[in-house]
Amino acid sequence: MTGHNEASDEIMDLATRVFDMARSGDTAALASYVDAGVPVDMANQSGDTLIMLAAYHGHAPTVIALVQRGADVDLANDKGQTPLAGAVFKGEDDVVRALVDAGADATAGSPTAVDAARMFGREDYLALLTR
Repeated sequence: MTGHNEASDEIMDLATRVFDMARSGDTAALASYVDAGVPVDMANQSGDTLIMLAAYHGHAPTVIALVQRGADVDLANDKGQTPLAGAVFKGEDDVVRALVDAGADATAGSPTAVDAARMFGREDYLALLTR
């Protein structure tokens, strides 16, 4: 049974490192792990996917790299938040544009990206999200 625990620990360590790469915007390393087989839509215990973490922390190049590898831009976390709504909430202009360009649904999740833009009086985002 010891081997099983060691393997589980290694998997958990890898997952922690990969989520940290998304949070910190380590695009090259994260992309290489996804290219090597890490699921692009892997989610943590809160339902935050790699693209959600990259978006929320303002890493547009990482978001773009994940999109290019097939990440689902509309996957909501356990609270119903989408990467686009998170980026709007944080005021991450480049990430908002990258997600809109990737076809993210501005009306998905709760609150939606449109709702968040209205809440913060971001007319520039509303124009982008409702075009």
